[in-house]
Formats: sequence, structure tokens, C-alpha cells
Amino acid sequence: MFFLLQAAAKQSSPGGMLSMLLPFILMFVVMYFLILRPQKRKEKERKALLSRVKKNDRVVTAGGIHGLVMSVRENELILRVDDAKDVKLKVDRSAIVTVLEVSHEDTEESKEITKESKV
Repeated sequence: MFFLLQAAAKQSSPGGMLSMLLPFILMFVVMYFLILRPQKRKEKERKALLSRVKKNDRVVTAGGIHGLVMSVRENELILRVDDAKDVKLKVDRSAIVTVLEVSHEDTEESKEITKESKV
């Protein structure tokens, strides 16, 4: 038995070591392109979404609460949940999952500014 192990050790070459590592390298490359890269792209999109949240946007939180953004601070938002009773909640910015409706105030203001500058 000992002689078989010695014979196998003598037959291994540097190319044999590369052929043993090749499946692990290929597995890492496939994992990078199928898992890591899309995850990084989603994280960038989420950060961009959270940075664009502004007053009068309709949003949904991770807990499923729908609300209208009343004010925006660095790390928190004030959402108006019920118009009739004027119920407001303070939530972390990271709790926002989706923006349902974007306010159009900025686009209207920019149109007015361009009209005034032309006159």
C-alpha cells in the first residue's frame, strides 16, 4: 500500500496541481458573475432609490406601510399615513422599499424657471 502512495506522488506534476485547482477557479468565476455582480448592482440601485426620495413622494416601507413623505432628513423620513386623522410616522430611510409615485414639483419648477429665463 505504501508503494502505491509513493508511485502516485511521483506521478503528480505541476500541471496536475493546476488541473486540481481549475474547477475551484471556474466555480469562483461562475459564482461571481451569477451571484456577486448582480447583488452589487441591486445594492447600487437601492442606494440611488433611497437618495432620490423627496417630499410628496408616495412610498412603501418594509413593513408594508403606505405613506406620503412629509419631510426628509439625513437618515429618517416623516410619512403621513392617514389624511383624515393626520397620522404621521417617523421611519428610517433604509425602511423604504419602493417609491410608488414620484412628485412632479421639481419638473414643474424647472419648466417655470426656463420659461422665465426665456422672457
